[in-house]
Amino acid sequence: MKFSEAGLAIRNARIVTEDAVFKGSMAVSAGLISDVGGSGLQGDDWQGDFLLPGLVEVHTDNLEKHLMPRPKVAWPVMPAILAHDAQIAAAGITTVLDAISVGDIDPDSIRMQSLLPCVEGLRVAADGGFLRAEHLLHMRLELAEPNLLSMFTPFIQDERLKLVSLMDHTPGQRQWTDLSHYRVYVTGKRGWSDQKVDQMLGLLRERQERHVAENRQQVVQLCRQQTHPIPLASHDDTTAEHVHEGVAEGISISEFPTSLLAAQTARQQGLAIVMGAPNRVRGGSHSGNVSASELAQHGLLDILSSDYVPASLLQAAFMLQQDGYSLPRAVATISRAPAQALDLHDRGAIAPGLRADFIRVRMLQDIPVVMGVWRAGQQIA
Repeated sequence: MKFSEAGLAIRNARIVTEDAVFKGSMAVSAGLISDVGGSGLQGDDWQGDFLLPGLVEVHTDNLEKHLMPRPKVAWPVMPAILAHDAQIAAAGITTVLDAISVGDIDPDSIRMQSLLPCVEGLRVAADGGFLRAEHLLHMRLELAEPNLLSMFTPFIQDERLKLVSLMDHTPGQRQWTDLSHYRVYVTGKRGWSDQKVDQMLGLLRERQERHVAENRQQVVQLCRQQTHPIPLASHDDTTAEHVHEGVAEGISISEFPTSLLAAQTARQQGLAIVMGAPNRVRGGSHSGNVSASELAQHGLLDILSSDYVPASLLQAAFMLQQDGYSLPRAVATISRAPAQALDLHDRGAIAPGLRADFIRVRMLQDIPVVMGVWRAGQQIA
């Protein structure tokens, strides 16, 4: 998108800053927030609607749903990217880390075929001004992938790469400790028969034994030796040992811990804790793991991620008020906290000098509804 230098002003909005909620006005100039305060400014009357910072999404695989709208149905990459972007913007997300998988537990999956086309397609669409949100990269590395290093290394210098997560989805541990939940997932999403599940279990455990430890060591070294080290996330930690392993490697983010113990250990070690917004909206994990609500009630939730439902991000944040979070603290889990964790210090809050990424929100009963979205002062939805 091309952004204008023109200013704008908003009045009579319910503004949510990092530490307060108040009725007031905001001014934007040259793509930045220039003033936030009382009712002195004149401008567009928001009639008491909420004014929140643009949402920052650290992990969404929503693009994959557009690439494969039904099992075994492949969709063209560029139309999928554009549809994904439109859905992201409509959800109030102004900065999104598209979670691109590098490797997969299923060698025939669409993830194995779409890595290069997706990364290049996102670049082409952004350079051409066709994307509403700002799209950055989150590389999800499946550590049991035999060719992981050769697949990942070409992207290590990509300026869009802002996060790398270390994943091991081998059934029987971490996310899939309960194999009954795993069977439900892969038979539904991947269309596997029970016979194929049985065949794959042995293969996947063999791949884990052969490749995970070596791949993990090399990836960590590669990310840490960059001029600007790439932030690392540990995915689906279940035990205290999982967390301590990540801390020793320099990991700063605990992404979707599956147990209360893992989250407590992550907090003790100073890691930022990410949980899924769909988990909070649904009231529990689809994998049978710890709920986002429980972690929030223990003060163990720093960042929400929409994961596979973009619209869940805003709704889940408002629901955190039921878990004891103030509205400013809840909003920070989808704006300032993820921005800070990714070293994106120019956004994520309503404050003078920051980039004018913001959204207008109106309540429909207890559901927050996005009524407008602005990125760098330009309306995109």
